[in-house]
Amino acid sequence: MIVIREFDPSKDCIAVEDVERRCEVGPSGKLCLFTDLLGDPICRVRNSPAFLMLVAATADQNEIVGMIRGCIKTVTCGQKLSRSAIPNSDHQPPKHLPVYTKLAYILGLRVSPAHRRMGIGIKLVKKMEEWFRESGAEYSYIATEKDNVASVNLFTEKCEYSKFRTPAILVNPVFAHPVPLSKRVTILPLSRSDAEILYRRRFSTTEFFPRDIDAVLNNPLTLGTFLAIPRGTYTPHTWPGSDRFLVDPPQSWAVLSVWNCNDVFRLQVRGVSRLKRSFARTTRVLDKAFPWLRLPSVPELFSPFGLHFMYGLGGEGPDAERMLKALCGYAHNLAKEKGCGVVATEVSAGERLRTAIPHWKMLSCEEDLWCIKRLGEDFSDGSVGDWTKSPPGMSIFVDPREF
Repeated sequence: MIVIREFDPSKDCIAVEDVERRCEVGPSGKLCLFTDLLGDPICRVRNSPAFLMLVAATADQNEIVGMIRGCIKTVTCGQKLSRSAIPNSDHQPPKHLPVYTKLAYILGLRVSPAHRRMGIGIKLVKKMEEWFRESGAEYSYIATEKDNVASVNLFTEKCEYSKFRTPAILVNPVFAHPVPLSKRVTILPLSRSDAEILYRRRFSTTEFFPRDIDAVLNNPLTLGTFLAIPRGTYTPHTWPGSDRFLVDPPQSWAVLSVWNCNDVFRLQVRGVSRLKRSFARTTRVLDKAFPWLRLPSVPELFSPFGLHFMYGLGGEGPDAERMLKALCGYAHNLAKEKGCGVVATEVSAGERLRTAIPHWKMLSCEEDLWCIKRLGEDFSDGSVGDWTKSPPGMSIFVDPREF
């Protein structure tokens, strides 16, 4: 008999880590990515507004055989016209306002290999969904690799989730040399208050935008928000603040924020042959010896390494791609200073600025899969309708607290 109960950090940490290790057995001869949670099993959800971790234990409590994590927040699921908006008044376009919903997220579902095909995964999901409903969540979603057949089947066939969005995870290595930045672009660090104003004014109607963006920006793991503008527009001394900037912005600009995953968890690539390890080591040696050549060196990814996550990417204007590329270079150099192995981000399949984001295909996931489920029928979706049936937008706002 299996008992589903809440995770107890005072006695479950070692057993949970043991299950994690047993689950992280990659296929023979293939590259695999392993995660070290640095002794904190709830590190990937603890920064969310509400979170819970459940474990599956044998009836005598002597063995933990599975676990699941979940968190809840309020996000944008659509948009509506402002009641005060008068189309064509003074030639101003009608104002759109975000429509919010309470959204739950499932991650870190694990079942010990010796206890699979016993319905434990389904029990964990159902129990977590009970907490979601009790907490007022209207939707639940999960992210998984589209090629993870077992995971996709569990959620779509047995738990009634539907395939929803297919964003791309773009990962770029941190080289031994700094990335040169365009001299035609000025990069300004924004204060947290200016960053919040900019995001709420320009991105609050973006799908999955967190209503508590202020909590994300004020979290110590956010290393900063950076704005790229044409050189000569503003300097740190002449910056007027986001309010005045948005009244008359330059023709093109871009913005992004950086989240420090390095202090939350570490990653490690395993299953690499000695030949490939030697090649990677050689590229690093050459890059350090001849930095002016700017060789594309492979970082040390075969020992635990940290990453920085770029979120809130966006921009406007015909030159926004060049602006965003400069920001990605700036983020790369920041990660180099902090000793990280990679920088990463996640964007929607239709994101128009996607081509400006440097990444290595071998490290990236070109088509991640998000599945969603409506948790109840006793609430109103207002002007959105059923979000699970809505078409994808051009952009999504990926919350770094859930990466």
